[in-house]
Amino acid sequence: MSQNNETPNRKHKLIEYANGPSLEEINGTIEVPKNMSFWKTLFAYSGPGALVAVGYMDPGNWSTSITGGQNYQYMLMSVILISSLIAMLLQYMAAKLGIVSQMDLAQAIRARTSKSLGIVLWILTELAIMATDIAEVIGAAIALYLLFNIPLVIAVFITVFDVLVLLLLTKIGFRKIEAIVVCLILVILFVFVYQVALSDPDWGGVIKGLVPTAATFSTGRSVNGMTPLSGALGIIGATVMPHNLYLHSAISQTRKINHNDESDVARTVKFAAWDSNIQLSFAFIVNSLLLIMGVAVFKSGAVKDPSFFGLYEALSNTSMLSNGILIGVAKSGALSALFAIALLASGQNSTITGTLTGQVIMEGFVHMRMPLWLRRLVTRLISVIPVLICVMLTSGKSAIDEHTALNNLMNNSQVFLAFALPFSMLPLLMMTDSKAEMGKRFKNSTWVSILGWLSVIGLTFLNLLGLPDSIAQFFGDGITASEQTFSTVLAYVLIAAILALLAWTIIDLRRGNQRFLEKQAAAAKDGEN
Repeated sequence: MSQNNETPNRKHKLIEYANGPSLEEINGTIEVPKNMSFWKTLFAYSGPGALVAVGYMDPGNWSTSITGGQNYQYMLMSVILISSLIAMLLQYMAAKLGIVSQMDLAQAIRARTSKSLGIVLWILTELAIMATDIAEVIGAAIALYLLFNIPLVIAVFITVFDVLVLLLLTKIGFRKIEAIVVCLILVILFVFVYQVALSDPDWGGVIKGLVPTAATFSTGRSVNGMTPLSGALGIIGATVMPHNLYLHSAISQTRKINHNDESDVARTVKFAAWDSNIQLSFAFIVNSLLLIMGVAVFKSGAVKDPSFFGLYEALSNTSMLSNGILIGVAKSGALSALFAIALLASGQNSTITGTLTGQVIMEGFVHMRMPLWLRRLVTRLISVIPVLICVMLTSGKSAIDEHTALNNLMNNSQVFLAFALPFSMLPLLMMTDSKAEMGKRFKNSTWVSILGWLSVIGLTFLNLLGLPDSIAQFFGDGITASEQTFSTVLAYVLIAAILALLAWTIIDLRRGNQRFLEKQAAAAKDGEN
């Protein structure tokens, strides 16, 4: 990648051309002392994994896991486990790509594809980030409403001002940002550990649920409009999100590395993998606790409203809770208050990581840079619009209608993730499988490559399989036959478009890789002469 030679006193514009290192302000800024013990070295490398793990426990995950537990007890625990293992594999490859190639995923794709395809993939990824941001707006606004009784419209506007928090964070250093994110994760973890511990769940059932069966992905038995397959797809869709791969490939480069020393690069890859896997294990625990809450905290079938409003109400309604200890704590309001605090912490965490990811893809795909606060403000204002429309359209209706509409908007916003996910996973796998890109030592091993292809094909298939139902959900519960037909036809048109765009991406990446190999061969020949 070429880099800009900027003079220190050059006046910065709001929007600038950018073709330098990924997240240039923090790239390679964190020193890692050598010759330390394993645990001290791991601590020095820890941080990026936490920022990545945030995306696996954001507000979009909450209702899918809790509702899955309510409807199917512990059966979908295996889906959370499989999703987490796939996430660990993909994030390992993303970190390795950034560390070895010194390019983030967006830069790597843009370097190996045509300009037109790069713009298409940029727009697609921006839409996915905005879709994710909608869930964050809804989660944060509802948390403010529940904690402080702030009207929803005002609470939605307040979420825009989290840009001021981000502006403050950019002044304190990236290492401190990592520490803040870890603290917020621990808050979320504490809340759910406390609530689940009080509920005394059936741990034998939990362990049994970690083993997938044919029933886990069946379409036969429907409970409250959810089949096991649709519940599994909801958990997968909310768990493995494309923006995390772009983010990890960028922030894995924050540690200072001697790229002329292959052993130093290998050490960084090793500890980045350790950091990522440990943090994603925490994300797995949080998502498991959410599902266990659905089974053990509430009486079976008690939660009719899976929205955040309904869950908050259920945690303070003693008739919905499963045992005496929970009922005693619920009377104090502690269970519901802790839930809202964890929801607010989750939304703020996602704010930090979503903004960094937006900057990564803008610089990588279209070589444009703007200040993080401006980037956040633009994205958040766009994301706020559908939420405000939803709130205003339901303002004259009952509270249940308003809650249901917001919950449906949050769930439906995740449809874009099904579009964008293959276009981050597939290039990532192809890049890290390539000896030309990664070198002989760092290209994927055979077993990593096999598992990677199985994961990419499996997740893409499941996302596309669930697309007709996801589009049908836009019409609500009382869908007519004509609306069902329309949603099915639209889904298959979109699936055809996705497959065509995937084919274009694969062809472009193969051509780009071939051009890169030819340049390497020519350079080697010139060196011999």
